[in-house]
Amino acid sequence: MSCLQTIQDYGLRAVGYGERLLPKEDFTLCEQFTLIGSGMIWNVYFGVLALILGFFFANALAMAKGSRHLMLRKPAEWFIFVFRGSPLFVQFFFGYFLFLSLKQVYPIFTPFTAAWLGALVVLFLNTAAYSAEIFYGALRSIPKGDVESADAYGFSGWPRFRKIVWPTMLRLAWPAYTNEAIFLFHASALVFFSGFPSWQQRGDALYYANYFADKTFNPFVPYPIFAGYFIILTLIIVSIFGLVNRRLNRHLPQEARRKMKLKMNVIR
Repeated sequence: MSCLQTIQDYGLRAVGYGERLLPKEDFTLCEQFTLIGSGMIWNVYFGVLALILGFFFANALAMAKGSRHLMLRKPAEWFIFVFRGSPLFVQFFFGYFLFLSLKQVYPIFTPFTAAWLGALVVLFLNTAAYSAEIFYGALRSIPKGDVESADAYGFSGWPRFRKIVWPTMLRLAWPAYTNEAIFLFHASALVFFSGFPSWQQRGDALYYANYFADKTFNPFVPYPIFAGYFIILTLIIVSIFGLVNRRLNRHLPQEARRKMKLKMNVIR
């Protein structure tokens, strides 16, 4: 079988198109690159949707945590504390069994026991909690002079938040938020090793990398391929977020622009 035929057969297998049966023997590099790359579709799916949904929820949580009203502040504080204080893998585990229990009583929760929706909800809540803490720190770091200037020009309430507070908060938080986005995409590799089952062997990139490592007894080929795909994905994320960062800081002189500094999450 040629490499082109392998790509046609397995390129979209992770989402249900192409050959249903996985190769059983004589594994080629093309098969490993193709199937692991096919699984990356799920990693991108989880990362993109959780990031977009989590961004808006994180902004709301940051505002609630900074609120003077106890009924808004305390739930936000506890939500952030719980999701930042517990391991993501445990959240996947409890999320799956929670949806499984709800499914027995309310059949409407049946889709949530599948990885495509249930795991997405867990990732969304997790990244929202971490991002909210980033945005809250940026909110507290807004120079008082910016707010006082807005008051002097007659801005108040929603116009002041939309034109002054929120853009400044984003500008201050964006470098740290970029690190959270990278971690979120890396964390998506845990989905099919948590409680959420893969359907008809349609897993993510790590699922297929683990399959080849088990079959060939040689982890030094599939796992570097897996890592290579994530390095490429990380470069894409850094590039996109770098463009947004330059856009947020376009009004500042070159020497005053806040540069992005990427740091690895060693423990989370």
